[in-house]
Amino acid sequence: MEKTSIGYIVKLSIPIFFANLAIPLVAIIDTSLMGNLGNVSYLSATSVAANLFSMIFWSFGFLRMGTVGMVSQANGAENYKEIINIILRNLLFVIILSFVLFFAQNLILKISLQIFELNSQTTSFYKEYFKIRIYSAPGELTLYIITGLFVGLQKTKISSIAVGFFSILNIILSIIFVTKYNLNIKGVAYGTLFSGIITSTVFLIYTFFYLNRLKKINFIIKEIVDLNKLKNIFNINFNIFIRTILLTFSFLWFTYLGSKIGEEYIAANAILINLVVLSAFILDAYAFSTEGIIGYALGKKDKNLFSSIVKNSFILSSVTGLGISILYYFVHKNVIYMMSDIDLIISLSLDYSIWMIILPFFASFCYQFDGIFIGASQTKEIRNAMFFSVSVYLLISLVLTNYISNDGVWISLTIFMILRALSLYYYLNRIYLRFNGN
Repeated sequence: MEKTSIGYIVKLSIPIFFANLAIPLVAIIDTSLMGNLGNVSYLSATSVAANLFSMIFWSFGFLRMGTVGMVSQANGAENYKEIINIILRNLLFVIILSFVLFFAQNLILKISLQIFELNSQTTSFYKEYFKIRIYSAPGELTLYIITGLFVGLQKTKISSIAVGFFSILNIILSIIFVTKYNLNIKGVAYGTLFSGIITSTVFLIYTFFYLNRLKKINFIIKEIVDLNKLKNIFNINFNIFIRTILLTFSFLWFTYLGSKIGEEYIAANAILINLVVLSAFILDAYAFSTEGIIGYALGKKDKNLFSSIVKNSFILSSVTGLGISILYYFVHKNVIYMMSDIDLIISLSLDYSIWMIILPFFASFCYQFDGIFIGASQTKEIRNAMFFSVSVYLLISLVLTNYISNDGVWISLTIFMILRALSLYYYLNRIYLRFNGN
């Protein structure tokens, strides 16, 4: 099947689609488990804590995104030795970052509690979750590298199995810990911790066996710590780091705006945003598969392949986004009733559900642009576009939330997604210039 065809993108995307579907299901299951305990503090604490760790771990998303771009371009150039060294360098980053998080955990906890306005019971639950989840860092960050490697090699089935295994194990363990052992919020935190440790261990062993078949692994320290290579990785990763910090901050800001209106709005928005995130992970299947082909096209210096992938991936992403919006229109009420038994939360969720319905289509374009620029390792442009989008989003959200309350929170988020797409479109020609030797 031609790499330029829509069918090839779909072939790569299908396993990612099912794996990505499992990721937000973890948050949905956790929300459902907490939302049906009859105490809104469980739901609020889980929402705020999960958003915080999303910000922390997604901030290190460069471990996946930087890996995809570098591996896919090395794969196009058939430089398998460099692929192995890329993985070893990034695993070194994971070890360092994990220890930094462990040592800084009390500071992070203190700062986060100063940001959010939580009552005493919610604060207590929040601390319980935090003190367990922080130790999942090594496992979750290692999975970023593993998935980045196999997406970059266009072996999306392997990366999808790893992500799916982690997510399904997480769901199973969380349900067992909460329903059988009555651990409540500790149960969902332990579910994530143990599933991360188990999954990363299993698939890291598999990864080294796989790489050894491509090229015999030799741990040559001089090559692994090559200063020029490390500088290049640092530059690529730092730009993605800034971009991801800004992105995850924007979702943390979304939660913060809800907390300023009222704790019940945090809970209602948490239900709706979980469905938005679900659609994002579905649409990211196209972005992820595109990353590998984009990098491969640049490694091969094949401009026609690049142009065809850009065109076909946008067709797939936008049509799928529209389909998700239509589906949400028909099923959103049933899903909301499933996720909470608290009347006030259900009522508020239904009041603002229109924004959750329309967001998948409008956001589909920025997700696909992300995939294109990540595959091309054009990380400076990603950083600059995100800085512009977040800056405007913050200003707009402060004004709209002040005048139209929670509707303003959701309208601002929608505008933010549109700005992300427009700002990256502005930079698209810079990738085409690389095919001309510029």
